Amino acid sequence: MSIRHRLAHRRLRRRQDAAWSPTKWALWSLPRTVLGYVLAVEIITAVVVASTFDLVAITAGDWIRLLVLAAGSAIHIEAARDIERLRKVGAEGIPYTNLKGMWTFAGVLILPPPLAAALIVSTYVHSWLRVRRVPPYRSVFTATTVVLAGAAGAVALAAIRPGVYPGYPGGPLGLVAVVTAGLAYWFVNFALVAGAIMLSNPDSPGRNAIGKLSEQLIVAGSLGLGVATAALLLSQPWAVAVLLLTILGLHRALLVEQFQAASRTDPKTGLANAAFWHEIARREFAGAERTSSRLGVLYLDLDHFKAINDTFGHMAGDEALKAVAAELRQEVRDNDLVGRLGGEEFVILLPQTSAADTALAAERIRRRVAGLAVTIPTPTGPVLCETITCSIGAATYPESGSSLDELQMAADLAMYQAKDAGRNCVVSAPANGGELPAS
Repeated sequence: MSIRHRLAHRRLRRRQDAAWSPTKWALWSLPRTVLGYVLAVEIITAVVVASTFDLVAITAGDWIRLLVLAAGSAIHIEAARDIERLRKVGAEGIPYTNLKGMWTFAGVLILPPPLAAALIVSTYVHSWLRVRRVPPYRSVFTATTVVLAGAAGAVALAAIRPGVYPGYPGGPLGLVAVVTAGLAYWFVNFALVAGAIMLSNPDSPGRNAIGKLSEQLIVAGSLGLGVATAALLLSQPWAVAVLLLTILGLHRALLVEQFQAASRTDPKTGLANAAFWHEIARREFAGAERTSSRLGVLYLDLDHFKAINDTFGHMAGDEALKAVAAELRQEVRDNDLVGRLGGEEFVILLPQTSAADTALAAERIRRRVAGLAVTIPTPTGPVLCETITCSIGAATYPESGSSLDELQMAADLAMYQAKDAGRNCVVSAPANGGELPAS
């Protein structure tokens, strides 16, 4: 490793260490009104949770039900992880709805309040770790709104049927109690999230904070499923597994619009096609502008790719493209988006990534592609191709451009500079002009 790379690695480690320092959190960069709102909601949540510890005795059965609900939630999140990542991007600036209420509202109905809060926190921590399309403070705020929503639902349930809480109340009055609790849960969560959206985006139309009616129907459905989960867990616990399998199948049917977006992929490589990549990139760039965060773009072109097609045929070239695409997916983070622009040219979006980290990511990708060995089928038998390399241009917002078009142009020009520099190298676009450095 060169001295320059060692220094860059040390700078990366220092930035990673600083990220754990409370004074470095992105939370403190929020406008004062938004920051005050978020902190007020979180403080109220902490007080509410602390006041519930002695309300209801916790039994061994409660712990078992907590584990069952947490396990079901974890399996659900893992099964829907990829589509939820895409949905979170599409929900920027509007309420983000999901089916987590199936598990969290079930916990509100049948668990003591502290355990219900623990279930909500574990669900949202797991979701952030595996989906992670938003800064940590936003996931924390979302979890606190759900905890307060659960508290509102619990109060409504206990007020109507005080003798059976926690637990699933039966009979007509029990139905009224459950519906009232669901409405309280929905209203508090919706109002708190909509308030945060309106404060964060005062110039956006008010309807953006309300969202689509179809999204609220998904919320209503998830709460109804929560009622069914609670009832089954108390009367027929093993049937919850059947319900989970059913939900995993229905999840995709409920999210047709998002799956249409997910289907916009390149047929040869399975990566995002150019149109879909640009759609996501525009939304990520708008978020970077709004939050004053960094964003990196990499343009990657395979070197001498025509020689592979000429030597082994176009089917062999397709196999090489698939192999490179698989390597790119393995190398990038969950938050990054890899797309194919056409031919042998790829593009990678790196949200919340500084110029130094963008260059390091580009170098890792270059080395990974250079070390790739692809078995290519030919009429005379398989041939091992170990000569694939790539040239990469790196650009970062705001250093390399003040718009997405400028950022892409800077990355594209840097990539051609890498070609001119001898190929199989990385060139970073200069900040505000200057010479392009090759690495």
